[in-house]
Amino acid sequence: MAATTTLRWRVMAASAALRVALVAYGEWQDAHLEVRYTDVDYLVFSDAAASVAAGGSPFARATYRYSPLLAFLLLPNSLLHPAWGKLIFSAADLLVGFFIDTILRLRGVPEKTRIWSVVAWLFNPFTFTIGTRGNCEPIVCAAVLWVLICLMKGRVLQAAFWYGLIVHFRIYPIIYAVPFVIVLGKNYAGPAGRPILTQWSSKQQLQSDRTGENVEEPTSFLATLWIFLSSLITRNTILFGLFSGSMFFAWTGVFFYLYGWDFLNEALLYHLTRTDPRHNFSIYFYHIYLHHQQGFSSIQKLASFLPQLIVQLALIVRFSRDLPFCLFLQTVAFVAFNKVMTAQYFVWFFCLLPLILPWTRMKLRWKGLVCMLVWMGSQLHWLMWAYLLEFKGRNVFVQLWVAGLVFLAANTFVMIMVIRHHKYTQLLSVSTNSRSKVASKKE
Repeated sequence: MAATTTLRWRVMAASAALRVALVAYGEWQDAHLEVRYTDVDYLVFSDAAASVAAGGSPFARATYRYSPLLAFLLLPNSLLHPAWGKLIFSAADLLVGFFIDTILRLRGVPEKTRIWSVVAWLFNPFTFTIGTRGNCEPIVCAAVLWVLICLMKGRVLQAAFWYGLIVHFRIYPIIYAVPFVIVLGKNYAGPAGRPILTQWSSKQQLQSDRTGENVEEPTSFLATLWIFLSSLITRNTILFGLFSGSMFFAWTGVFFYLYGWDFLNEALLYHLTRTDPRHNFSIYFYHIYLHHQQGFSSIQKLASFLPQLIVQLALIVRFSRDLPFCLFLQTVAFVAFNKVMTAQYFVWFFCLLPLILPWTRMKLRWKGLVCMLVWMGSQLHWLMWAYLLEFKGRNVFVQLWVAGLVFLAANTFVMIMVIRHHKYTQLLSVSTNSRSKVASKKE
């Protein structure tokens, strides 16, 4: 036990040293090489923070489309050192690793397995470069995992506070609202008033997801819907919904008062209507590129949004009780079907991947390796055409769009493989009281 604990802290220390080294190297590369290490978004963040430090608005900086909280967080960029934000984002990166370990420990995962799961995040090239290059996504990932920890510990109000704040900070976690509410339903609290977590076991005799949920089979769709909806109306769900919503609107109201419609349009409404004509991984980019000047009808907007909505609802209905697994699948699907997709979005589901690894039957050799090669190979295939377009000036828009379709197929393939090899395990155990009530109701 002591040896594995020492190993865990060595892993954390090594990952911290790696990030500090990369931040330092990035400063050197930016000063000496033509190609910058720092993400262009970081320059936008820094300029917005400088504007706030000078008493202005962060939205005076063109293309700043984030919460003013981010600009306030990076004020030391102007006062102390330009790399301050990178260190903050890298610290959040490490915090994600710590939260992954905490979540798996709460679920009874052995320490050695937890370490390998944490390593999957801390030493993933996609993740440790994101924060050190100056992207703020690790902060969002850390907040999402903290909300999950709060729910697992029965701290509903604390979870609601952070959830409302992070949805204000970055709008995409709104997709987790329905699974959170479902988990907070009537079976959330055990006999002692706290949630009872289903513990990991090396020889899990897992029952189907219908156990304890569908003991009484309704005779119609309306009856099924009524039972489902009535199970969601609890003190915890109402508190979570009201408090998280209040937090979201409170922060939004404060910054609307300070910065007016510039804030509302750039930080929130822009992300709901965003159409990016520049090439990206999304399958919609070519259509947007061709018709960006003319604009898009409501039917066209609905046609691009509907597949995303249908997939989200299907995943929620099927997997919401296995909450970490549901969040992972939701995020992969949300990114894959989004109208705009860039590499930084991959971090959104990479932080959730370690939470499901202890419950997968897929071995790295060979199926896991095949999934990795398919996903990375399709991405490299897209990048090849993007290079020819952007740096060689070749007219390869159609080929790039086809490569986007291939990448969507690769994401779908990986999702199916992950689902087929996952050991479905409800996050919360159904309490004995709840089962006896259902049984007596059936009688």
